[in-house]
Amino acid sequence: MSRTTNRSRTTDRDAHSRPSATAPATSSVPVPAAAQAGPVSHAIFRVARLHRMIAGQLLRPLGLHLGQELVMMHLWELGPQRQTDLVRLLDSDAATMTRSIKRLENAGFVRRRPCPDDKRAVIIEPTAASQALRREVESVWAELEDASTAGQTPDQQAEALNALRRIEDSLARTAARSPEGAPAPAADADTTAG
Repeated sequence: MSRTTNRSRTTDRDAHSRPSATAPATSSVPVPAAAQAGPVSHAIFRVARLHRMIAGQLLRPLGLHLGQELVMMHLWELGPQRQTDLVRLLDSDAATMTRSIKRLENAGFVRRRPCPDDKRAVIIEPTAASQALRREVESVWAELEDASTAGQTPDQQAEALNALRRIEDSLARTAARSPEGAPAPAADADTTAG
């Protein structure tokens, strides 16, 4: 499906939930003097903040909290999963995933059932009702991608993606060397798969 088609599908969304077209072209977060030694880190902070804000605005009309679309994407792609496997797949934590699954279940997008092989485990599966949501999530994801890459050539997009992969690899190596051997949950972990 083309991005043009995805854009036309989202035009009927509530205008109040969409990112403002009059937003400033540059970040409103000033770089403090103490952050001068980490310009890349500060840029990542600013980009992540804006990306999360826009994603949240786009997902809100679908009744999803930020991160829940990722849970659903994995369920649509892989089929029913143990909740513990979803925690691992999304690099989440058990409490956050439990809240996310409960919200998705209350919305009618997933159902829980006992795991036949392990009485302690729970299987999470997407419902038939979630299939309409899938098209909307794909459309929102395409719109978020358009917002993230506007004005970039395909070569610039590939270059940005490669740079982000290298940064992620570097951060993952650092996290693996942490005292616990794994990254600590984010301070706002509720939105990781909230």
